[in-house]
Amino acid sequence: MSQDRKSVVLETTGEAVALARKLIREARHGALATLEPRSGRPIATRVGLATDADGTPIILISALAAHAPALRADPRCSLLVGETGKGDPLAHPRITLHCNAREIERGSPEEAGIGARYLAHNPKAALYAGLGDFRYFRLEPIEASLNAGFGRAYALSAADVLV
Repeated sequence: MSQDRKSVVLETTGEAVALARKLIREARHGALATLEPRSGRPIATRVGLATDADGTPIILISALAAHAPALRADPRCSLLVGETGKGDPLAHPRITLHCNAREIERGSPEEAGIGARYLAHNPKAALYAGLGDFRYFRLEPIEASLNAGFGRAYALSAADVLV
């Protein structure tokens, strides 16, 4: 790419930060991308979502799902959130978080707090949250890419998306 081309990424604004935080906090699900351990190929799946007190995304996944061993082998992942509406789905705001996943120890005080937050946001998950193969993971952001709509792209830091 030519260095003469103007960057399409805008300077971060308070409005962009507020939108990013809103998208993450209000999301009930997202698309999680991980790296499959044997092949190294990317895999993506839909996951239920909540946030910890600081805004860090929380997921609850089964050890039987392909992304559980992927996160244990390599914690690097991406999470895409944002709802579409009428018209062009690419015209609606969305954010991709680049994260490191951290598995929450079963039976720990941290799990109790995270579990309560997750179940408050996703009450139907109570049906399987207590099963032995399910674990919570915090998806700790490193950076993020916010697309706030056509021509409105922002590169955000972890501090921008967390409270």
